[in-house]
Amino acid sequence: MSFVTGVGLTSYGKHEGLSSLDLMSKAAELAIADAGLKRADIDGVLCGYSTVSPHIMLATVFAEHFGIRPAYAHAVQVGGATGLAMTMLAHHLVDAGVAKHVLVVGGENRLTGQSRDASIQALAQVGHPDYEVTLGPTIPAYYGLVATRYMHEYGLTQQDLAEFAVLMRKHALTHPGAQFHDPITVADVMASKPVAMPLKLLDCCPVSDGGAACVISREPTGERQVRVRGCAQAHTHQHITAAPALSKLGAEISIAKAKQASGIAISDVRYAAVYDSFTITLAMLLEDLGLAGRGEAAARVRAGYFNQDGEMPLNTHGGLLSYGHCGVGGAMAHLVEAHLQMTGRAENRQVRDASVALLHGDGGVLSSHVSMFLERVR
Repeated sequence: MSFVTGVGLTSYGKHEGLSSLDLMSKAAELAIADAGLKRADIDGVLCGYSTVSPHIMLATVFAEHFGIRPAYAHAVQVGGATGLAMTMLAHHLVDAGVAKHVLVVGGENRLTGQSRDASIQALAQVGHPDYEVTLGPTIPAYYGLVATRYMHEYGLTQQDLAEFAVLMRKHALTHPGAQFHDPITVADVMASKPVAMPLKLLDCCPVSDGGAACVISREPTGERQVRVRGCAQAHTHQHITAAPALSKLGAEISIAKAKQASGIAISDVRYAAVYDSFTITLAMLLEDLGLAGRGEAAARVRAGYFNQDGEMPLNTHGGLLSYGHCGVGGAMAHLVEAHLQMTGRAENRQVRDASVALLHGDGGVLSSHVSMFLERVR
C-alpha cells in the first residue's frame, strides 16, 4: 500500500536562467511542503531523465543539488511514461518497506536550454538506428503515420482530432500555470502549420520549461489521503516498424492488468488523466483504455463528456497539448492535477467528484505504457 502525500508543480513555458536541476528542485520543494514533510524525511529519490542534462547519474546529481542524502536513488527512462513508471516503482518500494517517503521528480529547461536542432536530434533517437533514423523522421512523423492508419481503420477525420486540441486549450484557460491561454477553435487547428500530416502544429504539444514532483509514502502524512489502488505496465515494442496491430497496443494490456490488480472497473472512474503528446495519442488512448468506443472519442468530446463538468473530466489543467510538455515533468503534471482534484484543491477547475482517478502514461511511439488507479480514502 502507498499514498500520494504531496505534489508540486511549476508553471510551464519559459523559465529563463533556470536549469533542469533548478526546475526539479522548485517542484520537489513544493511537493515535500505539500506532504507536510522536511527534506530530511525523504529517504528515496526517483528522478526522470533530462535531454538537456543527460548525466549518467542524474538522480544522485539531483540529490546533491537539492541537499539530501537518500538511502535509495534511481533514475528512470521510459519516455513519456517515465513519470507514472517512477510513481509505480515508488509505490512498490514503500509497500516493500525499502523506503518510507520517496520523492518522484522530473523537469527540464527544454525550451530555453536546448536549441531546436539539438532537441530534434535528441528525440530522433527514438527511431531504429538502421531502419528509421536514417530516413529522417521525427517523433511527429511517427505519430503522423500512426494517425493516418488509425483514421483509415476507424473513420476519424482531421476535424475529429482537432476537437482534442480545442478541449485541452479550453481547460488550460482556467489554469494560471499553463503555457497557453489563448482560446482556439477547430478551424484554428485546421489552419495551423502542417508538421507531419495529418498532424498540424496545434495537434502537437509544445516544448516547455517546467518541473513536477510528488511524494509517495508508506502511510498518510495528513488528513488528505489518496491511495495508489493498483497499477501495471506493458511494453510491446520500441520502434514503430516493430509495433503490433493498432488493436493490440500496450495500453489495452496495461489497463487490463491494472484493473485486475486494483479491483476497479472503468465504470468506477470519476476523473481521467491521460497522456496527450499529440491529438492522435489522446484519441487512441481514450479508446484503448475503454473511456470511449473505437472511433467514438471525438464524438464524446463534442458532446461535452470530457469537460470539467462532464461525465468524465479529463486533463483539467490543459494536458501536454496546452499546459505544456517539459519531458518527464510533462505527464507528471497530469498526476499533480489529479491529486489536486481528488483532494478538493483545484480551485476554479474543481470537478464534482474525483474520488477515483485513472492515470495513463505513454512512452516512445505508443511503446511503453503505465496505467494507474488512485482512490481517495478520505
